[in-house]
Amino acid sequence: MWIALSTCRVYVPGVGADSEPGRSGLRSDAERNRCRVLAAARELFAERGLDVSLVEVARRAGVGNATLHRRFASREELIAAAFAGKMTAYADAIDTALADDDPWRGFTSYIERVCAMQAGDRGFTRVLTLTFPTVKAFEAERARAYRGVTELIARAQQVGRLRPDFTPEDVVLVLMANAGVVGATGDEAPDAWRRLVGYLLQAFAAEAAGPLPEPPTPQRMYRALLRLHRGHR
Repeated sequence: MWIALSTCRVYVPGVGADSEPGRSGLRSDAERNRCRVLAAARELFAERGLDVSLVEVARRAGVGNATLHRRFASREELIAAAFAGKMTAYADAIDTALADDDPWRGFTSYIERVCAMQAGDRGFTRVLTLTFPTVKAFEAERARAYRGVTELIARAQQVGRLRPDFTPEDVVLVLMANAGVVGATGDEAPDAWRRLVGYLLQAFAAEAAGPLPEPPTPQRMYRALLRLHRGHR
């Protein structure tokens, strides 16, 4: 029988259909190794960002490189698995924002919450500005968040609080800008991102609106995310 433990499954020998001697031990060892790799990856990515080598992840997990690659076929697969829970929380934050009776407050609280998630985890700072086209479940959560953001923006604009030319692609620009500030100031001025976000939110208010250049198209922003992903690899 498999029992959920955190984000991993732990095999309990002798219970259920897979209780065959030897086979159960193999599955149990494999799952333990997977959990150890994920725990090590989360710690290292949070501490130092996504540039940590897979050799370092394997070393901290206490497994060999071959074991790591058996569990995760590629670097992007490991990154997506390590941040799956946070990507779901990122998408869930939209539901909380949409439930707010005040559309403007829902919008601003969402931006602040997501930027705080970036500031709290250096790896996640980068994950939100990358795309993982081969990891379908991960990208499905990103797509869910995008649909929610589109609705959140429309609601805040309908009540006249958010500038009418704000687009979902502007949220991506905010995350990219915040990622740069978090990366540059994280050790010495860990709260500097809050000032950036405060400035931006004031600029997004309808009463502060002035002429702006045209926003990038969704296709161009997606290509920019892909370029960042390829550069990271």
